[in-house]
Amino acid sequence: MRQPHQRQPHRRARALAAWTTTALAAALLAAPAQDAGAATPGSGSLDAEHKSVTWQSPTYAAGTVDSPSKCPTAAEDPDGKVCDRFDLKVSVPDGYWDDNPEGGVPVSIEWAERPTDDFDMYIYDDAGKQVASSAGTADPEATVIPKANGTYHVVVVPYDVHDNSFVGKAYLPETTDAGDLTAFEGGDGRYEIAAGGLKARADFLKGGQLRLQADPSGSFSDPAGSQIVREQPALNTRTSSFDAGAYYGIRSADAVLRVYKKPLRFGLYKADNKTRVWQEDKPLRWSTGGMRQSLRRAADEQFFGGGEQNGSFSHRDKTVRVANNTDWNEGGYPNSQPFYLSSAGYGVYRNTFAPGVYDFGPSVHTGQQERRLDAYYFLGDAKQVIGKYTSLVGKPFMPPVYGLEPGDADCYLHNANQGERHTLDSLKVADGYVQNQMPLGWMLVNDGYGCGYENLAETAKGLQERGAQLGLWTQDGIDKLADQVKAGQRVAKLDVAWVGNGYGMALDACDRAKAGIEDNSDARGFVWMPVSWAGAQRCAVLWSGDQKLSWDFVRWQIPTYAGATLSGIAYNTGDVGSIYSHDAKMYARDLQAKTFLPAIMTMDGWARDLTTGQKINQQPWVDGEPYTSINRKYLQLRERLMPYLYTLAKQASDTGVGGVRPLWLEYPDDPATLGANAKYEYLAGDDFLVAPVYKDSDTRDGIYLPKGTWTDYWTGKRYKGPTTLDGYHAPIDTLPVFVKSGAIVPMWPKGTTSWKTRDKAQLGWDVYADRGGRSAYTLYEDDGVTRKFAKGESATQRVTLESDRDGTVLNVGGSNGGYTGKATRRAYTFTVHGAPEPHRVTVDGRPLPAGSWSYDAAKDVTTVRTASLPTDRSFTVRLS
Repeated sequence: MRQPHQRQPHRRARALAAWTTTALAAALLAAPAQDAGAATPGSGSLDAEHKSVTWQSPTYAAGTVDSPSKCPTAAEDPDGKVCDRFDLKVSVPDGYWDDNPEGGVPVSIEWAERPTDDFDMYIYDDAGKQVASSAGTADPEATVIPKANGTYHVVVVPYDVHDNSFVGKAYLPETTDAGDLTAFEGGDGRYEIAAGGLKARADFLKGGQLRLQADPSGSFSDPAGSQIVREQPALNTRTSSFDAGAYYGIRSADAVLRVYKKPLRFGLYKADNKTRVWQEDKPLRWSTGGMRQSLRRAADEQFFGGGEQNGSFSHRDKTVRVANNTDWNEGGYPNSQPFYLSSAGYGVYRNTFAPGVYDFGPSVHTGQQERRLDAYYFLGDAKQVIGKYTSLVGKPFMPPVYGLEPGDADCYLHNANQGERHTLDSLKVADGYVQNQMPLGWMLVNDGYGCGYENLAETAKGLQERGAQLGLWTQDGIDKLADQVKAGQRVAKLDVAWVGNGYGMALDACDRAKAGIEDNSDARGFVWMPVSWAGAQRCAVLWSGDQKLSWDFVRWQIPTYAGATLSGIAYNTGDVGSIYSHDAKMYARDLQAKTFLPAIMTMDGWARDLTTGQKINQQPWVDGEPYTSINRKYLQLRERLMPYLYTLAKQASDTGVGGVRPLWLEYPDDPATLGANAKYEYLAGDDFLVAPVYKDSDTRDGIYLPKGTWTDYWTGKRYKGPTTLDGYHAPIDTLPVFVKSGAIVPMWPKGTTSWKTRDKAQLGWDVYADRGGRSAYTLYEDDGVTRKFAKGESATQRVTLESDRDGTVLNVGGSNGGYTGKATRRAYTFTVHGAPEPHRVTVDGRPLPAGSWSYDAAKDVTTVRTASLPTDRSFTVRLS
């Protein structure tokens, strides 16, 4: 979603956070005072006497403006000829929203004619702050004013309309609670339950899952159908029920579901029927358009998930919103998912396309804006829950290896920001990466907003010759993918027309775009999207949207991407250095912070320098020295780590657990991993701890290292955890990185800049000896680009590490399996950290000559180089 380069009739810009400017707030507050009593044109109220409000807009002959920032004031536009305005006063008692399924006032606008037209709705409070919006391409547009109380200003922009008007609606949702149990029956895994008109169903499913449905209409519906859960798990027929007096119990091998009688409530317990997993403290509550479940919170229970929640990964005592959202900044939730997990040993997925509000306060209230409950529950620790959830909605896709390399994006044809250029000019930028010895895996060469393209096949061929793959924005052209892929396209970035409404629209576009690449080539689909829903991990990299650069931008992204992993999102990232602003130092720090993320991209052509205000490109060499060398250092480090990152990608596709992780995921029993310090660092796999610098400083305070021994990646200094480091020296060229003892890290040779040109006859192993310890690592390899890996064409190589007082031993297994292009021989370089200086180094008992190994006393590193060996042969390296 990019600001346009040249305004075209049917193009759209979506950077909603930009509208909350002082000027816009002043314009909104300039509206004349209006009677807020009974609903009249221009104003209305919701209170004890007025439960709903409707209003009719003027008829617009055509679209007027493309954003609320371009709406005139109410005084300048009294008849609403440019933008429609409506003032809504909400008066409710304190606490009204605390246990309301909808969590606020629902507001919608519905067209009178032509549902393909486009009105956009923005809602501001009395201070001019945007509190809600709906700005996709839906009819109706609908949103919720969270915990509404006070006066709100609804502004509707007629973006793309043709002699059309709309009806606006808002209401106060009223609630009803489930009563006493009136019916209970069933067996063989399925049980039917009733409390008057409320019908419920409990399905015990294979794989240790429970599906609980409830509907006050008395009939079950499934609006999501098979779009999210493409194949329903089979029933686990090995269940039984019993009457315990106050409740009925339903028992499976994994758990007991309690069905309380007065009033109807549910509780899930472990198989002993004593250990609580979750327990409803109130009956189900539904409203005009929503339903919530209320659970008792344990004393130390923590909550995670909700998809991408910008700036947060841990949600105890917070309210999380799950909806279509285009707020790209801290507090936004553009790639949210109706899923959360609890440290109490369970997770829950709400099977819906409806927005939700999850309040993780002392009483946990989770509500969706639909009058039904459809929830899948998973038991286990966090990793097990993530695995079960992604087995249901789709495991993360396996990316091509070039997809893990850096990407570059710009508009080359008809680009008002850059001057007239041609698509083939992208090759000059690709040459810049080659000349500056910086990796480049792919390029987006148009932006889908009138930019267009030409010479597509020639451009694709030129990029491939430079080690990169062709990508295109896909604003409105999924149907064009077949021809584009045949011409060489291998990356698709979805945008407004295909994902603007989110929910099912976004998921459908994601699946179709991935299939469009795979149906027309032997490549793996590689898709990016900025607005998504549950299941998108199976088909796309999720991208956090358009941001402006600041130190806060660098800061809040750290917990965002680590936290997304807790919802099974394996690939989540943001533009390096943001899109709209540029600063050499912030760009370098942000690139460092993203070095260990699973995907990385630079957006070029839209930025202005923060100091000069002048247009500036954003390739990693544009700032000159020392920044060019610093950025090269981290891009080449990332490229060297590609075998490690690629293996993490394979693990994610198997387990659902992505490579970027909050510390809590690996150290759930350490409360400090939920503290303020640990929030702004992350793990890459379980071996690297990354603590980015997110201030204009050459020191980093509050680096928390959990239990174990951690080695500073740059100095070799070792720290015993748990400990917190303050005053860590981190000049502009230093990203604080620590490696856990026992780590075994595969690496490509120094100087590697592309997967295509890497030396397959060389492989490095960076090893961190843990004295008295034993560890192991299994490397995954395949051809990196085709889908043959899904048919078994791949290889694994296992390495074990043992250290004791007699020395360090590395057992390197043979590479098992095969794939096209697999090296039959390679030489190995081992860098062994933390082991005492050896007197002798042997391979399979034969001493290596002195020139084949060396010891660096300053960093306590022994480097060992072997001869070229058959890859299917196992061997042992001993440092004695």
